[in-house]
Amino acid sequence: MATPAFEEIAETFDFLDDWEDRYRHVIELGKAMPALDAAFKVPATKVDGCASQVWIRPTVTGQGADATFDFQGESDAMIVRGLIAILHALYAGLTLAEVGRVDAVAELGRLGLNDHLSAQRSNGVRAMVERIRQVAAA
Repeated sequence: MATPAFEEIAETFDFLDDWEDRYRHVIELGKAMPALDAAFKVPATKVDGCASQVWIRPTVTGQGADATFDFQGESDAMIVRGLIAILHALYAGLTLAEVGRVDAVAELGRLGLNDHLSAQRSNGVRAMVERIRQVAAA
């Protein structure tokens, strides 16, 4: 159930053999994201459970079954900012129901991230996914 944007990232990861290159690509994805306005870096948007500081500002457009999900995010760590960009590619533009059906563990597993992130980073990704799912379910 991956979006075209996420499929593009997965294809790039398939092409990059070396994990150093993949890490650099993740960081580049994070650098390409627009910055989150400082006004939104507040406790309500902060994601608990991350080793780095992470903020996710979700937006829902529309109502009912056709409502779509998007978010802005930022972190003080470049690799985490890149992970936010990957999650954005995975979820942005999906309906709220589709967000709940995404198997983030499986999709991120396609990138091999589970094997190459520290336990703290993996916990942070899980916390971000949980926040996204909670917003979509609300």
